[in-house]
Amino acid sequence: MKKVLKISLIVIISLIILALAALGVYWYNNIHWYDKYKKALNKAGAVEKQFTLPNGNVINYGEVSNDKPALLLIHGQMGVWEDYALVMPELSKNWHIYAVDVYGHGESSHEESLYYIDINGNDLITFIDTVIDEPTVVAGHSNGALTAAYIAAYGGKNIAGAVLEDPPVFSTEGEKWEKSFAYLDTYKNLHDYQLSDKSECWEAYYLRRCYWGQLFMKDSMPKIAEYAQSYHDEHPDEPVKIGFLPSSIWYVFQFAKEYDFAYGERFYDLTWNHGYTHKQILSSIDVPCVYIHAKGSVSEDGTYLCAASREQAERAVSYIGNNCRLVESEDSDHVIHTTHREFYINTVNSMLK
Repeated sequence: MKKVLKISLIVIISLIILALAALGVYWYNNIHWYDKYKKALNKAGAVEKQFTLPNGNVINYGEVSNDKPALLLIHGQMGVWEDYALVMPELSKNWHIYAVDVYGHGESSHEESLYYIDINGNDLITFIDTVIDEPTVVAGHSNGALTAAYIAAYGGKNIAGAVLEDPPVFSTEGEKWEKSFAYLDTYKNLHDYQLSDKSECWEAYYLRRCYWGQLFMKDSMPKIAEYAQSYHDEHPDEPVKIGFLPSSIWYVFQFAKEYDFAYGERFYDLTWNHGYTHKQILSSIDVPCVYIHAKGSVSEDGTYLCAASREQAERAVSYIGNNCRLVESEDSDHVIHTTHREFYINTVNSMLK
């Protein structure tokens, strides 16, 4: 009997050690998620640069230089140009890459008067004509895809094509806006945080109120928010990291310190479009175009858990016309260039034709 108990105890201790080791590896990989981005940027040979326009505005960007056709990458909300790191090594086999920080993000100009689709779009057209100075395929993600659509519509002779990665078409001009995931999860919380007393850090405030948290793990979110606040208090100059959660949930905290919340306000109050309608912009595109749609999903209360419904995506493509094709990822994950890298790379490379 003693021998059996001894063996059982050894087995239990071994299982505990293995479980702790697995937790340690999981925790470490989550905390150090950005390491693989750095390795990818080094592998691609990306170099960070800046361009100052004649009007004094600064566009910060990363470049992977070679003799391939030009590709301009435009990130989405709360991102930076490095957001494309994981696809850069493979894309650079076929493209000379320019990836920009949009205004209000990263190291590009932070000035509230610049936070409109046409102002940032026109300055990026100047960037293409001046810095790139050759036919360019422009690819954007989320609201960056809307900016890419604007550039494709009005960019002129140097625009060769466009890749629109899951743009929030029509919703960000008011259509079912307050029943969209983006509004409930991001923009309303950004707006409300700006009006709050800011007694807690943005990360804790967001985690306490984020839509996905209320939907899937409501009872756990207060404790997670408290952990985020504790991390912030101990590391006030660092992005908040949460080792026990997948980094895909909180990775945007990495760039929050380089983000101007006034940029998000332009989406909350629907002024970012600056008088342009999405139909007007999309109908003005006459270059080859691919619209990448993340498969739609709707919660039980009718909230769209996606940037655009299938109907909205099809309507957008119909406005662009026969020179645009619609492709769809296998799920509703919005950041397609990260979660479905091979699919994204193949879609961008299809523009080489």
